[in-house]
Amino acid sequence: MTISGNSIAVAVNKLHVYNKSKPLLGPVSFSIALGNTLVVMGETGAGKSLIAQAILGTLPSDLRAEGVIEVDGQRVDNVATEIRAASWGHQITALPQEPWRALSPLKHSAQHVRETYRYVAQQPDPEVSCAQVFEALGLTGAETRLPGALSGGMAQRVAFAAATAGGAPILLADEPTKGLDTDRRERVVELLSAVPEHAGTLIVITHEVAVARALGGKLIVLREGQVVEQGDTQSVLAEPSHPYTRDLIAADPSSWSYASPVTRSKVLLEARDLAVVRAGQRLIQGLDLCVHEGERVALVGPSGVGKTSLLDTLAGLIKPENGTVQRAPGMPARALQKLYQDPPSAFPPHIPLVVSLRDVARLNSTPWKEVEAILASLAVPLPLLDRRPDAVSGGELQRVALARALAARPRVLLADEPTSRLDPITQASTLRMLAQIAEARRLGVVLVTHDVEIAERWAHRCVTLA
Repeated sequence: MTISGNSIAVAVNKLHVYNKSKPLLGPVSFSIALGNTLVVMGETGAGKSLIAQAILGTLPSDLRAEGVIEVDGQRVDNVATEIRAASWGHQITALPQEPWRALSPLKHSAQHVRETYRYVAQQPDPEVSCAQVFEALGLTGAETRLPGALSGGMAQRVAFAAATAGGAPILLADEPTKGLDTDRRERVVELLSAVPEHAGTLIVITHEVAVARALGGKLIVLREGQVVEQGDTQSVLAEPSHPYTRDLIAADPSSWSYASPVTRSKVLLEARDLAVVRAGQRLIQGLDLCVHEGERVALVGPSGVGKTSLLDTLAGLIKPENGTVQRAPGMPARALQKLYQDPPSAFPPHIPLVVSLRDVARLNSTPWKEVEAILASLAVPLPLLDRRPDAVSGGELQRVALARALAARPRVLLADEPTSRLDPITQASTLRMLAQIAEARRLGVVLVTHDVEIAERWAHRCVTLA
């Protein structure tokens, strides 16, 4: 299928999504014309990603949609998935929330992009185009790396390049700037903005107010599957009418208070003269770092600088090229837990979440009531645990991952972008809860974040990697 003269690119009328008989989303209605932008904001689990999945026909098998969905004037909600798939990359393309779900673990980064140029855009010699987009996205040097050797931000940019290389006029981007530092985020926003500027249609799901403001267009605000506000993006953000929208804007980290000073006592984890090499590239050299009881340390720096690799080294997952990492005397390896940046890769894909949590509780002799209390503090409803990882949102899965890590009763938590998938309100409450637990348990926390405001206000100490 190709875009015709119909000016309405995507129209959705009374869309509902159900899990069996339980409503998850709806009703949602909107239409977006060629050359325009639609931004969807809302809390984690509000149903933002369900809209994109319903349009593409990629809802999980245990979910069903009702309503009318039209793409270029043609109804697609009643068309078989395999027929709708024929338009992917040509008429409509998607950038998923989790880049690792879009990238083959066995293909080098450039191969993903070259194949889209060759087989979708029909470019017989895609090398020049591939090199240009890698340079534009700051990915030069990453062409031969496998997805597993990329940082979260780099993987997101590779997935973006692959998604857009086919030239489809409609782009659905699900949290396209999560995990990116400020400079990289601004560059991706520029690339997204170019879609409507070149007569394309852009639908962006985001929890970042700054991204919504920069993209403009129309805005839908979701809460608990319901549309609470809808209108011109700039007008809604300037004068929100719904209390939830006001709370969403007010929860920006720039308005947080600074962490109270902590009295440094026992050292739980210490690295001396640390050098880290990954995929043949030296990322860190001569680093000294120590984490005390109850101390919150933030690691910041541009995407790809080695923040995740440093956490892996501190966790003992990769060996340092030089230097040492030592735990406090008598502290077992299990007392150091890592919270992964990519939650889907940290859970068995075909096993309900409750099984993973119960296994951790059993292995660490943690009463299930304690796990339930952690889940409640993270606003994770217990029925959610009956689902598989692919049947919950990225933000919900990240909160379950945090609960699982805390259920192991760690002394040190290595948290890799633990709130990058969360909306501002949930992000603020989650980090507030984590700070309270760290203080109560004298838990040391090393937090990787791309947000300097979070690092400076939430942590006791900030370490910048360059």
